[in-house]
Amino acid sequence: MGGLVLKLAPNERILINGLLIENGPKKSRMTLHSDGAHVLRLRDALHPDDVTGPVSLAYHVAQLAVSGHAEPDDAARDLRPRLADLASAFEGTQAVEAVAKAQTALETSNFYKAMRELGPLLPLEREMLGAPVR
Repeated sequence: MGGLVLKLAPNERILINGLLIENGPKKSRMTLHSDGAHVLRLRDALHPDDVTGPVSLAYHVAQLAVSGHAEPDDAARDLRPRLADLASAFEGTQAVEAVAKAQTALETSNFYKAMRELGPLLPLEREMLGAPVR
C-alpha cells in the first residue's frame, strides 16, 4: 500500500490540511494514505511579511496552493504570468533554468515542486532588492 511518506526531524512542524502538527523529540516517519492531502513543511513556508519581490510572490502563490489556502486553478492562473515575467527578467542567467523548471512543475499542477525550484532564488532576490534577511 503506497502513500506519501514524510520523514520528520525532531520537533519539526508541518501543516496537513490546515492542521498544525509538531513532531516529538525524536525522528519519525509518517505515511499519509489519503490522496489530495495538503502538506506543507513549515521550514519551507514563507511568511507573508517576507514577500518582498516577484520571486517571493510567485513562491508564496505556489505555497498557498500547497497549503490548501488557494484553489489550484486560481493559483495556476495567478502563477503562470508571474513565472513568465520571471523567465524574461532572468533571461541569460542561470536563474532562468530554475524558473523553467517551476513552469514545468506548474503545468502538471505540482505546486510543491514549483516552490522547491523557486526557493533557491529567494536569497538572490533579497540580495538584489537589498531586503533584510529574517
